Amino acid sequence: MKNVLVTGGAGFIGSNFIHYLQRTEPDVFIVNLDALTYAANPDNLCDLLDPNRYMFIAGSICDSELVDSIFFKYSIEVVVHFAAESHVDRSIHSPGQFVQTNIVGTFALLEAARQAWLVHRTVPPERARFHHVSTDEVYGSLGPGDAPFSEMTPYAPNSPYAASKASSDHLVRAYYHTYGLPVTITNCSNNYGPFQFPEKLIPLMILNALSGRSLPIYGDGKQIRDWLYVEDHCEAIWRVIERGRPGETYNIGGNNQPTNIQIVKEVCALLDALAADSGHAPHDKLCRSVADRPGHDRRYAMDISKICKDLGWVPKESLCSGLQKTVRWYLNHPNWVEKIADRPEYRSWLQKNYHTREAK
Repeated sequence: MKNVLVTGGAGFIGSNFIHYLQRTEPDVFIVNLDALTYAANPDNLCDLLDPNRYMFIAGSICDSELVDSIFFKYSIEVVVHFAAESHVDRSIHSPGQFVQTNIVGTFALLEAARQAWLVHRTVPPERARFHHVSTDEVYGSLGPGDAPFSEMTPYAPNSPYAASKASSDHLVRAYYHTYGLPVTITNCSNNYGPFQFPEKLIPLMILNALSGRSLPIYGDGKQIRDWLYVEDHCEAIWRVIERGRPGETYNIGGNNQPTNIQIVKEVCALLDALAADSGHAPHDKLCRSVADRPGHDRRYAMDISKICKDLGWVPKESLCSGLQKTVRWYLNHPNWVEKIADRPEYRSWLQKNYHTREAK
């Protein structure tokens, strides 16, 4: 049995990853460490395939004593580090929390892994792996004719969120080069799919449209992103952990470059077809242009040739098929949606972030 520590496993990508491992890896025991902040949701993990191969621990990655104890008590062999503050708008309002979680928390995990694996030799070195999940936002913004981001693209983060993730990437690399800690890093593009907290574009548009609320489009809506279906991301991460070379970085993306307004229009078209009785069709009539985000990166694009060539991974879902699966999931899980929408913190965040924008 391989013992895997997943940090932030009650969040969007982390919970999808745990479900993925439970389905595909019968010899994996998962320890999920999550602080259960606003974006985490224990309901994401209420129907696990095999609860006997899973342990939940409530706590922060910044709690060094707790993290150290987990490595020794459970003989952790693999760390999959998702835990992070990840919403750019929140990082603009409250950058300090991003520094604490994304930088200090990553440092605490790296130190715990170093002590357990390299000092006390709790597991055989060849079985150990620290995998750090990062973002394409560390590379900055692309112009219309620029080549996609590759693993060799210089870092140029433009938001407090991106800067904190870039800092954590550098720490992970430093622990490989300085101490020989067996690490891998993946930088992914925008994820979407089931369980995503509706502060992000796609679930926010789905929930707002179904409720007849306006669909806020930042600026002209022509910002370009690469969109990655979350289960494809989970498969890629495990492929890197099992076959990737220690010390290497791999870019993961969905091989597409739509504008934000195209994404919103496609979501509206799907809702017109799948939720025509919502009372708000055609849903794209709800689109409203609002003041743009400060320092908003114009374009991201990912060159995924390295992971395709070296590890044989390619995304299975097209943007069309992935969006259809996503919209169907939200329509089929109204209880999950209602619990999120009823949270006072969520309602106050929508008011704080969007009300003043729409007033402009």
